[in-house]
Amino acid sequence: MSNIHPTAIVAPGAQIPASCKIGPFCTVGPNVVLGDECELVSHVVLDGHLTLGRGNRIFSFACIGIAPQDLKYAGEPTRCELGDNNTIRESVTISRGTVGGGGITRLGSGCLIMAYVHIGHDCEIGDGCILANAATLAGHVVIEEYAVVGALCPVHQHCRIGRYSYIGGGTTITQDVLPYSLTCIERNNHAYGMNKVGLERRGFTPAQLKALRQAYRLLQASKLNTTDALVAIRATLLADGASGDTEHVAYLADFIAASHRGVIK
Repeated sequence: MSNIHPTAIVAPGAQIPASCKIGPFCTVGPNVVLGDECELVSHVVLDGHLTLGRGNRIFSFACIGIAPQDLKYAGEPTRCELGDNNTIRESVTISRGTVGGGGITRLGSGCLIMAYVHIGHDCEIGDGCILANAATLAGHVVIEEYAVVGALCPVHQHCRIGRYSYIGGGTTITQDVLPYSLTCIERNNHAYGMNKVGLERRGFTPAQLKALRQAYRLLQASKLNTTDALVAIRATLLADGASGDTEHVAYLADFIAASHRGVIK
């Protein structure tokens, strides 16, 4: 194939459509499956049972589908899957899954993964997420759609980052991050309220923003503990006859109720 540089090493068995471009000094393993129109810029390593959707662009020294950094891993044929149209910048590492964690690491579509990001084994990342430079995800982290993780943010194992949330740079995450929230560090981690600008950019209506704002007031400004605030949200904003613009409030309430690590307030 003319689109594979002569210095690239492509193992027999790898599935590479003719529309893909494989740059110099890339290494592609035998169990790798690429979608149409993917590009490996140079010095990229693709390993393991790895599947990429179409239109992914991967920059130099990124290592995708590599063995997990887990002492229990014994070479099992676990997987890593990427969706479509992701941009993965320099020196990113994405580990494949482990048997104990479900066996698969997933990245959705339309994500921007900036330089030096690490995505550990068994992580699940939704569509449209942005992980800024040197964000570091331990194993089993879940990041829901359209969340933003700032630069130099370490995220503890088994944490869940809610959809449409924004985490400021340098924030250490050891508990779940509320959906739709703006969370950052000022001496201690703190959720500063609703990610209003981000939600407006994503097309949330004024009525939806108003309902979420009322929910956040109950969570943060009412002096109720989390359990009591959750009861108040369900009783006032989600009761029969409440506004029809509360679907996101319902999701917020369910997210809090399902949290195992507790949420950052």
